[in-house]
Amino acid sequence: MMWPSIALLTFVTLQRLGELVLARRNTAALLARGAREVAPEHYPAMVALHAGWLIGLWLLAPGRPVDLFWFAVFMGLQALRLWVLATLKDRWTTRIIILPGAPLVTSGPYRFLRHPNYAIVVGEIAVLPLAFGLPLYAIGFSLLNACVLLVRMKAENAALKSVVIVK
Repeated sequence: MMWPSIALLTFVTLQRLGELVLARRNTAALLARGAREVAPEHYPAMVALHAGWLIGLWLLAPGRPVDLFWFAVFMGLQALRLWVLATLKDRWTTRIIILPGAPLVTSGPYRFLRHPNYAIVVGEIAVLPLAFGLPLYAIGFSLLNACVLLVRMKAENAALKSVVIVK
């Protein structure tokens, strides 16, 4: 039975495409307000990683059964993703965009973690392949993602430290 795996992959694909539209809109609005992008050189690697992850799942997962435990974990991560988006509102983007003078967001999931969105993405990159019974795929992309996130978080933390005004 192929439809559960196809439905899940379609959901994730449409979600990611919608987020790219939202991120592009938010980025443009932030830049218009005087924000600036920091460390854009790693962004193509991040996009390639996420696109490769999703394309690979489209190649390997259709027709595979969906494990209900890992599916439930993945859906829990989606609820957390929505919490991040709702908390950041128009400041959410896929790039590192710094708005000088803007206070650091400390509400929602940011009360508990400095980078909750990255924690969620780490989970998603591992959990979705596990839902399809692809543990080696989960490990491989998790390791690649860790490499990209190390670069990104270092750049983002440095940028935030240099311009943030705490409320």
